[in-house]
Amino acid sequence: MFFITHKPLVHVLRVLVASVALSCAVVSAQTPTKSDNPRVKISTNLGDIVLELYPDKAPKTVANFLQYVNDHHYDGTIFHRVIAGFMVQGGGYTKAYAEKPTRAPVIHEGQAALAKGGDKNVIGTVAMARTSEPNSATSQFFINIADNAFLDPTPVPPGDPVPSFTYNGRTYTNVPRANLENNPKLVGYTVFGKVIAGMDVVDKIKSIPTGASGPFPSDVPKTAVTISSAFIIK
Repeated sequence: MFFITHKPLVHVLRVLVASVALSCAVVSAQTPTKSDNPRVKISTNLGDIVLELYPDKAPKTVANFLQYVNDHHYDGTIFHRVIAGFMVQGGGYTKAYAEKPTRAPVIHEGQAALAKGGDKNVIGTVAMARTSEPNSATSQFFINIADNAFLDPTPVPPGDPVPSFTYNGRTYTNVPRANLENNPKLVGYTVFGKVIAGMDVVDKIKSIPTGASGPFPSDVPKTAVTISSAFIIK
């Protein structure tokens, strides 16, 4: 809010410039990036998407993703699942809808990553896709195109057993830690990075009409979105 002042115009302009600089610094502090975080460029037929990854938050998940990148696993795959107002998913199928072979699944790190201050499933973040089994993620990933709080892990308090745990308004006491860490309702989805360039490309992907194709009854882009390459930016 600005107030009428009788001070000289030059002084007012200096105050405004300082205020804008401070505001920019605050915004920058809220969305930090680290120059030493690995970055991956995903080149598609609609443009490039650059991801910054968080090995300090989800080390096993990031190492797993980077191994698939280094193995050129994503080259020639498609974004095979696009749901408006939700997410875009890819990394598992070729343009002919052949499922690519994968390595063993990676251990789920969603709760641990969030406990370390990692991102939630908000717009622009990238997370691992999985089945109903928490430790089942392999190569498929998705980019959130909405704030999907229902995908967020529920952090587990310290202790084993956990002295007190509250969920959906009900408090449980002396719960074995394994019961909470492996509960499908609590583990959520592991966020391991975010889009730092190319959200306009993601917006193009999410806007493509979808339908049935290949083995999928719905949500497949009618115009194929192909990943030509994915590589680590040095």
